Amino acid sequence: MEVMYHSSTFLLPSERDTLNNTSPSPFSLSYALIILNQRLPSFAPLLWDHAQLRVCADGGANRLFDEMPLLFPHQDISYVRSRYKPNLIKGDMDSIRKEVLDFYVEQGTKIIDESHDQDSTDLHKCVRHICEVMPKNDKSPLCILVAGALGGRFDHEMGNINVLCRFSNTRIILLSEDCLIHLLPKNHCHKILIQSSSEGPHCGLIPIGTPSGSSTTTGLKWNLKNTEMRFGGLVSTSNIVEEDIVTVQSDSDLLWTISIKKL
Repeated sequence: MEVMYHSSTFLLPSERDTLNNTSPSPFSLSYALIILNQRLPSFAPLLWDHAQLRVCADGGANRLFDEMPLLFPHQDISYVRSRYKPNLIKGDMDSIRKEVLDFYVEQGTKIIDESHDQDSTDLHKCVRHICEVMPKNDKSPLCILVAGALGGRFDHEMGNINVLCRFSNTRIILLSEDCLIHLLPKNHCHKILIQSSSEGPHCGLIPIGTPSGSSTTTGLKWNLKNTEMRFGGLVSTSNIVEEDIVTVQSDSDLLWTISIKKL
């Protein structure tokens, strides 16, 4: 079974990315960033610097406009807003404020109104668009970072997790100030390269979609050994990373989550 590598180098300054050999991953990644309508994490500028394409999902533009200047308290607000302007704002456009929309239009941001589509979430719309426009490159696979994906309304969180399952062949990482979540598809063995300066030690593995009849790990304090996991039974929460590399193999798709340190 093919090995799939994972590494949170997007939490490190861009000059320390995989291209500079901070990770044994055999490839680099092409990043896109989606900003949702929840509080921006304090490390949002790091995500921005790694991304080749930056997209706001509807009211995420309000967050970028209001909160990015707060991360640079000693810089001019207008300069910060002009410096951090998205390439695209996309969604059903029911949350973005008019003055925010007008500002980014003047800055040259592309606007795509999909208010006619009420069967998919704004995140789904943005992910679909990114997958269509970002060039496919086997040597530099696409990875979509989603800021503000956790916290707030629970149904929104579950909708965001559902997008991971809807786009299971695309690397998508949901981020908040405190943790990240991404999918570990069952058709791969997984090697997770831990960035101990920025993440951990608390982690978890959660079966999603169907129960796991057999999951095996290494590198954790409480490893799984052909362990069955299901809701109503055992799930691996509040586990601890103990090694620099965590391996996971399962007969079911799993969600991997790990805490993020104060950066």
